[in-house]
Formats: sequence, C-alpha cells, structure tokens
Amino acid sequence: MSKLFRKKAEQDEAAIDLTPMLDVVFIMLIFFIVTASFVSEDGFLVNRPPPAPPQDTPPEARNAVFVVTELNEIWLEDRRIDVRQVRANVEQILAANPEASVIVRAHELSNAETYIGITDQAKQASGNPNFAASLVTYNN
Repeated sequence: MSKLFRKKAEQDEAAIDLTPMLDVVFIMLIFFIVTASFVSEDGFLVNRPPPAPPQDTPPEARNAVFVVTELNEIWLEDRRIDVRQVRANVEQILAANPEASVIVRAHELSNAETYIGITDQAKQASGNPNFAASLVTYNN
C-alpha cells in the first residue's frame, strides 16, 4: 500500500493549480478594456452631384407613339390619322425634339403592312435610312 500511496502523492504534487493564473488573466483583461481609448472614426466624405431637376414633359410626349388597333386604325395622341399623315407628324415631332424616337404600339391582330407603312414614313421624315421604329404589341 505504501507504493500506491506514494504514487498518488507524487501525482498530487505534480498537478498545477490554474486558478490564480486565470484570476490574473481576467484582471489584465479588465485593465486593458478599461484603459483602452475608443476612438470614433469618421467615414469618407462623398461629394454627391446635385439631383437632376424633374423633367417637365413625360417620356411619351418626347416620342411619337402610334397606336394601331386590331382594325388597323392608326391613332396618335387621341386622334385618328392615315398612314399618309405619319410623315408630317413625325417631322413635326422631330423638329421639336431631334432625339425623339418612333414607337408603334400595335395590337396582336393588326396587319404587318400597317407597321411597315408607319416605319417607312418615319424613315422618310427623319432622312436617316437606318432610322427604326420600336414595336410594342398588346392584346386588349
């Protein structure tokens, strides 16, 4: 038994008590937290451009919007026009706004010939052979 008692006594002597070390670590942690100086850093200053002024005219007023019904009637700004009148109307709109475009809002059941007639007249009015009209279809 004496051997067993001696072995246990040696193991007890070899053990290290970590409690005081943990106390010291916590005290140092508290010390550094309390003494640390917290600096509030400012962010970057950004020079933003001034906001753009609101547009006076809606986008529809800047463009020539032709509506083609399912009966191939052509409407521009709540008035019915003929294919032969498209050129004069496009010239008038382009004179007021040179960057205007032609938009054709055609019904699904309308004929392609009506769209082609409008685009041909718009090309002649613009004087640009590469001028193209945008096509938007609807089903109403």
